[in-house]
Amino acid sequence: MKSSKFRQQLKPWILPLAMVIGIIFHDYIGIVAFLSPCLIFIMLLITFCRVSANDFKITKFIWVLLAVQILGAVAVYLAIAPLSTDIAQGAFICIFCPTATAAPVITGMLGGSVPRLVTYSIFSNVAVALLAPALFTLIGTGNEIAFLDSVMTICTKVFPLILAPLALALLFRAFAPRIHNEIANRQSLSFYIWAVALIIVVGNAVSFIMKEPSDRIPEMLLIAFAALIACCFQFWIGRKIGAKLGDKISGAQGLGQKNTVLAIWMALTYLNPIASVGPAAYVAWQNTINSLQLFYKAKQEKKHTD
Repeated sequence: MKSSKFRQQLKPWILPLAMVIGIIFHDYIGIVAFLSPCLIFIMLLITFCRVSANDFKITKFIWVLLAVQILGAVAVYLAIAPLSTDIAQGAFICIFCPTATAAPVITGMLGGSVPRLVTYSIFSNVAVALLAPALFTLIGTGNEIAFLDSVMTICTKVFPLILAPLALALLFRAFAPRIHNEIANRQSLSFYIWAVALIIVVGNAVSFIMKEPSDRIPEMLLIAFAALIACCFQFWIGRKIGAKLGDKISGAQGLGQKNTVLAIWMALTYLNPIASVGPAAYVAWQNTINSLQLFYKAKQEKKHTD
């Protein structure tokens, strides 16, 4: 069997395997956790070398997805809060959380528009940075939040991972085209780097959940279930919106694939800490969906090549 054919057959199973490794070795993930931002940076640099500055356009697609992200999060919180504020906060943060910095990587693999999703990702993160202080003050635990401090903290955690590799890719395109072309022709590497990053993310999520007291397991299960519903709904509604506006893949990934690391931090900082179980569980849900999408994508490609 040729190595390329073997890789093609193995590819759909790599993300589930990464999740299993993260679960089994979660006690040791802390040793390599510092690598996660570096891996995301490299993934995005490889992905961004496929696009140019002229590809970025602000369209109706951006505003509709943004409205679902912000207004949907508030609506879900208001609907669930009368029953349980903890579950409401867990569901809220899973919807309000911005698009994952790695979402353009999966979008590119699935055949969606990387520039369109990168543009939405930037707007999504800006919206969260600006609105989070006010919304967390209203629904949080009563902790006073300094608006500018909160905005700067969120921005410094998110923007370098998005804007720095984008700027570097554009600089390579303008001043080092040979390096740019070499990176652009290595798109398949981003998938395998993402698998390594996924091991770290899943391991951290499992470690976090296992530290919670056992008497809160029923509530944690309900929050995890709410995260599952939120995840499936966002992928579904994003796909529907994207289909109407010209890119169902980017729509689904834009709304469905979330920056769960940032979400966990925001929940622990500004909400009831148990609400962070929502984004911790969301890690498993969104990557299960991503694995299934890549599996069916690989099957379709195999049919066309046979």
